[in-house]
Formats: sequence, structure tokens, C-alpha cells
Amino acid sequence: MSETKAVALKYDQDQGSAPKVIAKGKGAIAEKILQKAQEFDVPVFQNEALADSLLSLDLDEQIPPNLYKAIAEVFVWLMKSEQKAQLSR
Repeated sequence: MSETKAVALKYDQDQGSAPKVIAKGKGAIAEKILQKAQEFDVPVFQNEALADSLLSLDLDEQIPPNLYKAIAEVFVWLMKSEQKAQLSR
């Protein structure tokens, strides 16, 4: 079984820039990131290849253009998840 990995992104529409890595880690650090996501009802998207790519970035670094499409797919998934959550309330 592979080690747990997690990366948290932040996107600020007002700045008009690419999303940034705000937290990342493996093992115990990844578990803490996932725990915080759960505490704040943040949906978790699972994609090991994308996580590996994002783990190579520095904290507060914007995602590079070659990852824009993959991240856009994550944001589409997130929007759909939020819509489903609102409908079930």
C-alpha cells in the first residue's frame, strides 16, 4: 500500500492568478491535512498522479500551466460536489 499523500490548493478569483499550493505532505502530515479537510467539510479529490505532481511544487507556488487542465477538472468536480451537498440539505 502506498503512503498517504495530500495537497491543499487555494484559488483566489479576485487575484486572477493560478491556484497555489498552501499545504502538502506525506504520511502523518498528509493525514493531518485530510483531517482538517474533513473538519471543515472540504471535499477531497483523489488522484495519486496529480498529487505527486503537486507535491513537487513549493508552498505558496502557483500551479504551472501544464497542470491547468487537471486542476480545472478538480474544480469542476468540486463545484458539482458542492451543488450535490446543497441539494441534499
